[in-house]
Amino acid sequence: MFSPRYALVAYVRDAVGEFVEQLRRELHPAIAHMAAHLTVLPPRDLTGSEAAALEFLEEACSRVVPFSVELGEVETFLPTTPTVFIQVKREAFRIRELHDQLCGEGLRCDENWPYVPHLTILKTATDAEASAALIVARQRWAQFSGKRRVQVEELMFVRETGGYWQDVAPVALGRGQLSTKM
Repeated sequence: MFSPRYALVAYVRDAVGEFVEQLRRELHPAIAHMAAHLTVLPPRDLTGSEAAALEFLEEACSRVVPFSVELGEVETFLPTTPTVFIQVKREAFRIRELHDQLCGEGLRCDENWPYVPHLTILKTATDAEASAALIVARQRWAQFSGKRRVQVEELMFVRETGGYWQDVAPVALGRGQLSTKM
């Protein structure tokens, strides 16, 4: 029996998210069910309990002020992995700092690759499929006329079991902060 893996993502539920989900349905229908998301903590095993990890996340994230990031170009992690993504262009350091802060307690792990803030479009089975998808994704992204800014206010702690990702719990940013909105 496999133990579940966990990740932390920020769902993108705006025009950018709709764009990514439509593109994914077109280019890789097998994963069309996946919601558009920025990856904060890549998949990992827990070193403690799920409840302890969630408690840590809620406490740590309560002190993080919500922020926005600007998206850049469509890229790929080839030849390391056949993943096509949109890079985080501005304010990427905010996500990177959040990633580093949250790699503690029961969420610590040796990640396979250096962390790169990104919005996943798709991951394919082969390099050739990813290369073909990259060309189409770049063309479509160049035609996207909406705002390329994504607000990060809430994260989702997710669990992978049986090859499917399930939401475990939302984790709000800035719960312990005073609001500066007027």
